[in-house]
Amino acid sequence: MPPSDFKRVIAESPYVFIIGVAGDSGSGKTTFTQAIRAIFGEDLVSTITIDDYHRYDRRERKELGITPLVPEANRFDLLEEHLEALKAGKPIAKPVYNHDTGVFDPPVPFKPTKILILEGLHPFITPKMRDLIDFKLYVDPDPEVKRAWKIKRDVEQRGYSPDAVIREMEERKPDFERYVAPQCRFADAVIKVAFSKYGREASEERNVYHVTLCQSKFERSIRDVDLSIDLFGILSLSQRNFMVEFTTEDVGGTAMGALAFDGELNYAVVRKLERNIEIQTQVQPISLVQNGAYLTAGDMAQLILAWRIINRRIFIEGAPEATGNGGCGCGRR
Repeated sequence: MPPSDFKRVIAESPYVFIIGVAGDSGSGKTTFTQAIRAIFGEDLVSTITIDDYHRYDRRERKELGITPLVPEANRFDLLEEHLEALKAGKPIAKPVYNHDTGVFDPPVPFKPTKILILEGLHPFITPKMRDLIDFKLYVDPDPEVKRAWKIKRDVEQRGYSPDAVIREMEERKPDFERYVAPQCRFADAVIKVAFSKYGREASEERNVYHVTLCQSKFERSIRDVDLSIDLFGILSLSQRNFMVEFTTEDVGGTAMGALAFDGELNYAVVRKLERNIEIQTQVQPISLVQNGAYLTAGDMAQLILAWRIINRRIFIEGAPEATGNGGCGCGRR
């Protein structure tokens, strides 16, 4: 069993647990760690974006004819130094890249929380960064989904024109395929997102997508795991389309189990799953949606991914009744 009052255990532990989230710009990296933020709260969870560690500002990159996806356009040496300090519980002076102006603002003081999320294009690019990260997630939306998301974000939040966003995506594509996409082979989990099989309108109007959670094999886990979905609830309560499918997929040369969801599922069906996670982790309450609402496929993937991350964190404390050889539950490097 996990330690009782696991939030308190994390808060009192000296260990800084780092979650790395890799993916292209506009790929939805922040979305799939929202459950961790919701469960543990901002007192325990903070985020660093790798964009802050660009070596050149927007004008300099244009003059040099390079994109930020090229490793040489980033200060990975400084990022490694800062991650090492944060892992040791030490504060840093974090650089700040301003997306509105395209230049750097003055550095800001940054203190590590007990759960640190590192998001960006290259969190797994160097062996040292991979070694400092405890859980690695790669987010991989289909090209058409990524295109729609990035246009929406950059037009609404960053003031770009749709034509400028599309042009930039085409310019960045070779560097993405060369430097960012191969990082999926280091991931403990890969999220794939496609437009819903129930129609693109469901995705664009109700945020309903076909979401696949690919996971490496568990090295160790909490005993008596019960992550069941209430079949009776599906048959009696659900009035909207929903699909669950399990396959195996090759991800960067590694076979992963792929659990796919699509559509919307009544909250009552998933409440048992939430409750079981609460019991297993002693993290309460876990409530990502309001009673009576419907969860999307993305919500389901977030919930299961959160349980997987919590499971990894539990073994850093050394759960005596855990299966496996004990010790830190670190994944593939």
